[in-house]
Amino acid sequence: MKVITFGEILLRLAPQGHKKLFQNDIFETSFCGSEANVAVSLANFGIDSCFVTKVPDNEVGQAAINSLRYFGVDTSKVFKGGDRLGLYYLEKGASQRPSKVLYDRAFSAIANSNIEDYNWDQIFDDAEWFHFSGINPALSASMSKISLAACKIAKEKGITISCDINYRSKLWTKDQARETMSELMGYVDVCIGNEEDAENVFGIKADNTDVLSGSVDHKSYEEVAKRISNQFGCKYVAITLRTSLSASTNKWAGMLYSLSEDKYALSKEYSIDIIDRVGSGDSFAAGIIYSLLNKSTAQNAIEFAVAASCLKHTQEGDFNRVSVQDVLALVNGDSSGRVKR
Repeated sequence: MKVITFGEILLRLAPQGHKKLFQNDIFETSFCGSEANVAVSLANFGIDSCFVTKVPDNEVGQAAINSLRYFGVDTSKVFKGGDRLGLYYLEKGASQRPSKVLYDRAFSAIANSNIEDYNWDQIFDDAEWFHFSGINPALSASMSKISLAACKIAKEKGITISCDINYRSKLWTKDQARETMSELMGYVDVCIGNEEDAENVFGIKADNTDVLSGSVDHKSYEEVAKRISNQFGCKYVAITLRTSLSASTNKWAGMLYSLSEDKYALSKEYSIDIIDRVGSGDSFAAGIIYSLLNKSTAQNAIEFAVAASCLKHTQEGDFNRVSVQDVLALVNGDSSGRVKR
């Protein structure tokens, strides 16, 4: 089972602990990016995972590649060129102070890449699954065209396509996102999003829900998922359900809708004391992909994905460094946190 993920890998700069940006002169560095995060999770789950991107031909670009190789991700389809790697600054929130993200990714190597850089027919050789996110077309007009070209060829080859909507207001407007994503979604088999994405991008709002006040009506997302599936023909729609009590404490669940069965599966809900929440949606996406590749039932798939992403919240950095066994232990009720020895 070979999965291709396509997107930008970034250098993350974050103050130590929960300090504010520039509170001192020390930043911790790591590499990340939505589709790169998915690739790492899948590799940790034992999947043949290949990441496609473009990085500058310098020490920073090579370090980004090495960060993926460490986990066993196939980087043979990483192309070199361009002038810079995108950056983002993360200030991790605490209690009532929210986390903050600042992007410095304009004119990055991948944002400036051309459609001729990617031979998708060759890249998709022996692939079973293709994953990308709504961040890709938000980076530049050329990335929008490249993402569309990739989807068309993947569809011609009979490859399953998943997309995490991943709306980022700091990269494009809701109107821009709706126009572009509506076209791309016509190729998508598995749509993944959070509790706000459907409303922000497609205007599909869940009833009795106000994420800012911490009110999320899980049941109402059944209709949201069904509307997405009916509008775009997605075979599955998976949605994370985050109840934000504060930046430090969240409740975490998810739901999965199957079009062929016209059934909804809702996971158990976890209460999480957060170490680092960035990348949790990507670990959820990887959990969905892994489960559907392994022909899991909808209920087992959503339980696995939510448990995997629950564990991600407990780790520093964007990458989820857990195994299938770690996830299944939580799924099966081992949530006490007792020492294993």
